[in-house]
Order: sequence, then structure tokens, then C-alpha cells
Amino acid sequence: MNSSQSTEFTDALKSLAADYGVTLDQRSVDGLCAYYEILNFWNARLHLVAPTSPAEFATRHVLESLTVLPYLDDNAGVADVGSGGGLPIVPILIMRQDITATLIESSRKKAVFLREALKETKITGRGTVINERFENVPPPAVDYVTCRAIERFEELIPKLVEWAPAAARLLLFGGERLKEPLESAGLVVESKLLPNSERRFLIVARKQ
Repeated sequence: MNSSQSTEFTDALKSLAADYGVTLDQRSVDGLCAYYEILNFWNARLHLVAPTSPAEFATRHVLESLTVLPYLDDNAGVADVGSGGGLPIVPILIMRQDITATLIESSRKKAVFLREALKETKITGRGTVINERFENVPPPAVDYVTCRAIERFEELIPKLVEWAPAAARLLLFGGERLKEPLESAGLVVESKLLPNSERRFLIVARKQ
């Protein structure tokens, strides 16, 4: 990746962070830039995310992911389901050094990428990658479950709700259609339209 792409990514990150309620320090910027660079390196082979400009990756992927930060308590434990390219969990771990996470990813190749991303961004000690489908993993004792780009999301909602620890809050990214299966499963649901979007939401759900 050339330096102009890194510069465009960093400039967009800094100039637009406030729109997403995100405050960045230099350590965070450096970590997020390192993540962007390693994802680009692996993306040609693994198709981790759809091709985007550096500025769009900064907003659509990284800053959108960071809109969950106000919902995460201090020293929170997170289970990230279908981690894929590391969104939203890798940016979260970069930003919040008090958070620990279990990254659950069924693709072996993507799990290898996730371990490399954790290492390159110096957050290995706070993230554990499990190469398995979430249904086959005992739910970790966590406070939150995050999920952003899992296939057949709506179909999997009942399984995800059943799997999640009873006290855990679900922080999910998707369209408003996700609310219906969550409400049908008996959860209390609120949705927040993501900045600069008309159809993408952060959906917060908890068991009653």
C-alpha cells in the first residue's frame, strides 16, 4: 500500500472522528493506521472487506465500528461473532486498552489474519481468536456480544440470542430489519442510525 493511501485514511479519520462521537489520540491513530495497512495487505487474497477508498474505510468501517464505545463499560469483556476482517472488534481494542475480547471466526484463513492483525496492532494480549462457528463454542463469560457482517444475519439471530450469556448486551450492526427477529426473541431493542447513513444502524439489544 502506498503512503498516499495511508495519508488519506489518517486524514479522514482525524477530520471526521467528531461526527461519530470519537476522540482520537496519536496512539489510537497509529494503531488504526497499522490495522488499515495490514488489512489491505491481506484483503487481496482473502476478500475481508469490499474494496473501498481509504476515506470510506475510515468512516464506513472504522469510525462506524467505534460508535459502540459509549455502550461499553470499563474493563468490559466482549465476544465478537463472525470477526472476519476484524470489524468492529479490532478498532475497539485499539481504542480501549481496558477491554478484552474473544474473536470467533469460522474461516481458518480469516482466523490466521485476525491473529496477525492483533499482533501487528500490539493488542495480542487482550484478544483471543477461536477458529470455529459460534454455535459450537461455549459462550464465554462476557458482558457484550458484537457482530457486524455475519452471513445470513437475520436467520442466525435466534441462535445468537440463545447462545449469548443471559446478562450480555448485544451490539449489532445492520438494517432495521434486524429489530424484528430480536424483538420476536423477547429482547428489549433500541436502534441508532449511524452517522452519514440512511439505512445502517447500531442495534442494542438485551434480554428482559
